[in-house]
Amino acid sequence: MAIIVSSIGLKGIEGYRVDVEVQLLPGVEGVHIVGLPDASVKESKDRVMAALYANDCEVPDKKIVINLSPAEQKKNSPIFDLAMAIGIMKEAGDIKDAIPDDAAFLGVLSLDGTIKPVDGMLPAIVAAKKEGIKLLYLPPMQDTPFPQIDGMEFCFVETLHDVVASFSGQLSSFALTSMPSTETTSPKPVTYDKDFQHILGHKQAKRALEIAAAGGHNVLMTGPPGCGKSLLAETFSSILPLLSETSQFDVMSIYQLAGMTNENYQIPPFRDPHHSASAVSLIGGGANPKPGEVSLAHRGVSFLDEMAEFPKRTLDMLRQPVETGKVTISRAASTVTYPSQFLLLGAMNPCPCGFLGSRHYYCTCTAKQITAYNNRVSGPIQDRMDILLKLDTVALDKETTEHNETSTSIRARVAAARKRQYERYGDEILNASAPNETILGNSELTEDQQKMMQQWASKHNWSTRVQMKILRLARTISDLSGDEAITNESIWEAVTMRRTRGNKVQKGMIL
Repeated sequence: MAIIVSSIGLKGIEGYRVDVEVQLLPGVEGVHIVGLPDASVKESKDRVMAALYANDCEVPDKKIVINLSPAEQKKNSPIFDLAMAIGIMKEAGDIKDAIPDDAAFLGVLSLDGTIKPVDGMLPAIVAAKKEGIKLLYLPPMQDTPFPQIDGMEFCFVETLHDVVASFSGQLSSFALTSMPSTETTSPKPVTYDKDFQHILGHKQAKRALEIAAAGGHNVLMTGPPGCGKSLLAETFSSILPLLSETSQFDVMSIYQLAGMTNENYQIPPFRDPHHSASAVSLIGGGANPKPGEVSLAHRGVSFLDEMAEFPKRTLDMLRQPVETGKVTISRAASTVTYPSQFLLLGAMNPCPCGFLGSRHYYCTCTAKQITAYNNRVSGPIQDRMDILLKLDTVALDKETTEHNETSTSIRARVAAARKRQYERYGDEILNASAPNETILGNSELTEDQQKMMQQWASKHNWSTRVQMKILRLARTISDLSGDEAITNESIWEAVTMRRTRGNKVQKGMIL
């Protein structure tokens, strides 16, 4: 009869229960792993057998068959090493005591029997809870906060000997504990390198970025070189509220799957890929699909500087992640879905030379060159940008930082506006990502406001998406002001945020 030991497999950021079935059969000596293992899982047999021999385990000279169930799921992580070793030892009689019920084993083995963590341990822990696991064996992981999970115990083991000792109750008491709460650990101090107080001028731009931060709206900044587009984008993180505990674990899970670390998971991630980045690095992919830049920016910001220099095909791949908040990567081996709820900040010049509309330099580009340059950012991508922001150079001799507002005070207003949205939608959902029917149901316009929106939409041929974005912007502006209903002033300000070059906006009408 086969021995069955549980572990956790990962498919993207989602996990599922894997039953590691081990049986000794007559035949030629060897280890055979079945159940769609990839190369890293196939190599487990050598690691596991070396670890068993290092711990003086008496493995019979028989054929060892290891089945990873469900057999139809592709297994692509060495996280099953520990479960395989325990199954072989139990089947061979090296483990006399019973293996605890509802227990799962996570970790990769070294040749000397030491147990080490692998990429994706945190999402595997969360999946274990969903699968009803009561006891989880895993290696100690330094500098990794864990979620407080009721009804689950954790046994931190460093070697195979520790695991066997725990079955007979000989493991030291400190190793078998409940997961420590993140509330008992002191959070890292949060500091920012840049502050809006130190940025000269750009009063309108700062207001637009405050609205974007409050509602999670995408922004496209256009202006001549040196006008401050990159500086505003790099300072943008300083007005974003800190991530909640749930969001921190989401971000940490993605970074662990990507094999990366973050300095402080309290701060929303800020990713700024170079315009030479490939489509795979931006969206994600590979033989075993890994998260890309759009997923690494989950719950944070993705800043595309020199947006028009990105390959048009690469930019068009952002349509689905920006619209749905997730990215699905399909390969012959597997199909995975990663979350990608991020705020998109784009910055570009108005023309190839960069000085179209400048008050200080003469533009040398032809109309054809300007049109071709702007067309690099396709219409569907521009349609998905909530705020179209035009910047000009700032006269340093006329601007001071004396009356500039600090990022701390702006962040307080943003946090208050987000709190109103969370209470309205019953979850961590912002106006920019709330479903259309939810926005319409919670933000009804008056009859006069509806007529005004219809007139503007008809005159300027706004798409349905643009009309909804203006409504979402107006809802966010009202949240910043503390208004329960959408006001006329908020609609007017939202319309000004969607203006493009060539449109002159006056209060009460658009020319």
